[in-house]
Amino acid sequence: MAEIWWRAVAAALVLVACAFPATVECRIRNYKFNVRSFHKNDVVWMFSVVLLINNLVVMANATKLCESKPIVTVNGRFPGPTLVAREDDTVTVKVVNHVKYNVSIHWHGVRQLRTGWADGPAYITQCPIQPGGTYVYKFTLTGQRGTLWWHAHVLWLRATVHGAIVILPKLGVPYPFPKPNKEVVVVLGTVYRSFGILMWCLFQFWLKKLINGEWWKSDTEAVINQAQKLGGAPNTYMLRIVNAALNEELFVRIANHKFTVVEVDAVYVKPFTTDTILIAPGQTTNAIITTTQKAGKYLVAVSPFMDAPIAVDNRTTTASLRYSGILTSSNTKLVAPPPQNSTPVANTFMNSLRSLNSATYPAKVPLTINHSLFFTIGLGINPCATCVNGSSVVADINNITFVMPTTALLQAHYFNISGVFTDDFPSKPSMPYNYTGPQPTNLATNKGTKLYRLPYNSTVQLVLQDTGMIAAESHPIHLHGFNFFVVGRGIGNFNPNKDPKSFNLVDPVERNTVGVPTGGWTAIRFKADNPGVWFMHCHLEVHTTWGLKMAFVVDNGEGLNESVIPPPADLPKC
Repeated sequence: MAEIWWRAVAAALVLVACAFPATVECRIRNYKFNVRSFHKNDVVWMFSVVLLINNLVVMANATKLCESKPIVTVNGRFPGPTLVAREDDTVTVKVVNHVKYNVSIHWHGVRQLRTGWADGPAYITQCPIQPGGTYVYKFTLTGQRGTLWWHAHVLWLRATVHGAIVILPKLGVPYPFPKPNKEVVVVLGTVYRSFGILMWCLFQFWLKKLINGEWWKSDTEAVINQAQKLGGAPNTYMLRIVNAALNEELFVRIANHKFTVVEVDAVYVKPFTTDTILIAPGQTTNAIITTTQKAGKYLVAVSPFMDAPIAVDNRTTTASLRYSGILTSSNTKLVAPPPQNSTPVANTFMNSLRSLNSATYPAKVPLTINHSLFFTIGLGINPCATCVNGSSVVADINNITFVMPTTALLQAHYFNISGVFTDDFPSKPSMPYNYTGPQPTNLATNKGTKLYRLPYNSTVQLVLQDTGMIAAESHPIHLHGFNFFVVGRGIGNFNPNKDPKSFNLVDPVERNTVGVPTGGWTAIRFKADNPGVWFMHCHLEVHTTWGLKMAFVVDNGEGLNESVIPPPADLPKC
């Protein structure tokens, strides 16, 4: 049996052990989120076991971190409570805003079939929940199982307002891989000082295990005795890893241990073994480790990946995987993180991802395409009368910097409110050029609230092309409301005559967030079978703030079952 002892160094690595429902039929799962500012003598980190209960409203005990700092939390926990449900369950979450900021919650990766009102991005599918306000999010986990997550989707509040979503298979349906003995949620995040400098603090705690709803004591002998009573200690652990960091792609390694990756973004993959996981902001990965090594203490290293000439905090978060019976003072077996710019390591991991594509879990890749889109991604500089230097850095898609509306786009679409957005987002750049070569001297972008319109059930191929405007960089792109298939990727400019010939249309990985490689391209395909307005944006928070975002508007199909449901009565007002 293994226990995990974590020490946060640069980014905050948070583990939450979950007790999962084992004998409950598909049902409605009710939760309550109280959003509050939390300010004690220290910034608080909450480590909790989450049971399936109706209302998660209890404040947990806190451990100390370095200095006094107010943060916004859900139910007093950082990270927030883990939502646990089964495939096809309906989930309701009542969010009560007790802070001075507007709040909205996004259920990252949940398909939200026809329930766009519950998707959560502020001013896209809803107006935010104002101070003192409440809103009940209600959605069904149709055809989904695995690990997703939730986070605030307004301002930069997701830095501390986030948590995991665990979706178990339907009752009686097994995993398509050997069932692990234990499952642990691992949330990777970042904590910043008020000036934006990454915290450099140390803390440690025992992650206690939960058996039959009761805490094990942290005393080693008590743990061993309890394990013996249960007939032996487990030796396989499925780590449900969430990258909740604001701006960092991360490598994960454990000394002398390998991962068997079985799922990404709540979609099963063909299992493969690796010593390094790459996970971008917004992504989730389920990986199994087996504790068959010689009893000891093994270093866990989480480090940033950046293969562009952009400054990042290159410090490594460390933890240790400690086998029972091993003293905390024992020597730790070390592992070196990959170099920061390890593109080959990153490529090896990404190229290993394949959909399971079995009879039970087929990969339904669109083979005929109705809309072939080509979107460039880049940065720019626009005039700014209120800025110190008279200009500001912006980001764009197809040279359009997105302007956030003051009326939610889904409301404008549903109620036919004019003047909020236009549906003339270009399907390709207006002025093609050598995207990864020498860049134009004019760095200005156009601005607007432009959407791209798709008929219901149309099929889409979208090529996302990085550019060298200011600097080439990897971009994790997240599409709300859909999963998509990653059919191809490459370095340099996409060649529409050559590159599609090498597309994987048989078993490409299915995701909701994908990394566009530095100075390269990624091609995805999806079916627009979900009516509503769906946000697409870079999941590097700084780029989203600068305008690297757009939205698709998907028209209703025929009849009620292919149309957006009416808005709930408590939908927040702007």
